Amino acid sequence: MLDVRAVAVDPGPIARALERRGFPAARETVARIVAIDADRRSALMSLQTAQERRNAIAKDIGRVAAAGDEGRGEALKQEASLLKDEIRVLEEDARKAGEALREVLAAVPNLPHADVPDGTDETFNVELRRHGGPAEPAFAALEHFDLGERLGGMDFERAGAIAGSRFTVLRGPLARLSRALSQFMLDLHVNEHGYEEVQPPLLVRDDAVFGTGQLPKFAEDLFRTEDGRWLIPTAEVPLTNLVRERILEAGELPLRLTALTPCFRSEAGAAGRDNRGMLRQHQFDKVELVSVVTPEEAAREHERMTACAEEVLKRLGLSFRTVVLCAGDMGFSARKTYDIEVWLPGQKAWREISSCSDCGDFQARRMDARFRPAEGGQTRFVHTLNGSGVAVGRALVAVLENYQQEDGSVAVPEVLRLYMGGAEVIRRA
Repeated sequence: MLDVRAVAVDPGPIARALERRGFPAARETVARIVAIDADRRSALMSLQTAQERRNAIAKDIGRVAAAGDEGRGEALKQEASLLKDEIRVLEEDARKAGEALREVLAAVPNLPHADVPDGTDETFNVELRRHGGPAEPAFAALEHFDLGERLGGMDFERAGAIAGSRFTVLRGPLARLSRALSQFMLDLHVNEHGYEEVQPPLLVRDDAVFGTGQLPKFAEDLFRTEDGRWLIPTAEVPLTNLVRERILEAGELPLRLTALTPCFRSEAGAAGRDNRGMLRQHQFDKVELVSVVTPEEAAREHERMTACAEEVLKRLGLSFRTVVLCAGDMGFSARKTYDIEVWLPGQKAWREISSCSDCGDFQARRMDARFRPAEGGQTRFVHTLNGSGVAVGRALVAVLENYQQEDGSVAVPEVLRLYMGGAEVIRRA
């Protein structure tokens, strides 16, 4: 959520930043925020004046009564009665203005960082670095779903019969390969990268999903239970909300958390995209990384988090490139995002496997998450960051396509063999 004071003081740059993101009616929305905030402030000032007068009258009534001036006392009581009604109206005006302001602000995305490139979509994203090249095998590479089905370990037909489209049943060595990837990633992030492993709830309340920015705008992308809870679209939601409505001590920061969880997404806007295979599923596993830091640490932490995700792919021996997203391609809560795209020889394309975002204080304002500076003074909002470290299903896809062999078998990356009971190759049973 944006800082309404910053909007009120200098609305022009805020409107221009929202225009960079392609936010519709940016200037009109900013003007509305300024107007509603002015009404709210006016109501609060009038309310404060009325309350101060009410308190003064209460003292005067006591003095007048002691002096025996009944006429003056009666006049003060009448004024106090009128003020009571006025205060009730002003409180309601202030409440309504506050709710209206919160409603408008809740739908406004984060502002892009100054060094984020301009652009409207992924074609304007800028490649920063590349690890390895687009590997092309000497034979015709298959896509992962063909490989998985031929190996007998990937069953889309049975999954469809059980749950419908965009689900997969993994069996045998491929199920174990998926588990091996998850365990490898967790071990790497916990043992070498200093993240604390967490097992969070998979069902959360409205406030949690609002806090990280999925509500209210993206409700259609989520699954909701009949009792009003939400299935998490990413572990970012429960992990980040661990600091909700808390004041942390400076010594507790940086806070680095990781979790392996299923993620659930309706893929409401994905009709016709990646219908086959595991790239776009309603349910998938992901190892998530979340950092909570001071504002001064945020930029360095963003680079560090991205490097942690890149290290997963380096150790798996996969080719990838890292791009910075343009202003128009970023997620709602992000002010700067790096996407890591892995090479898939079966598709002959780079596909996103991790997205690491610096959200600034945007989520912290929605969650009221603060810290107490070591040097003292007023509390400040923390800065939050999140990233995939990485998506397990997409890592499985990448391993299958990059390690496929001409006879249809798949070599097991060396770093995973310990988790695979020493297996070096996956063949059809």
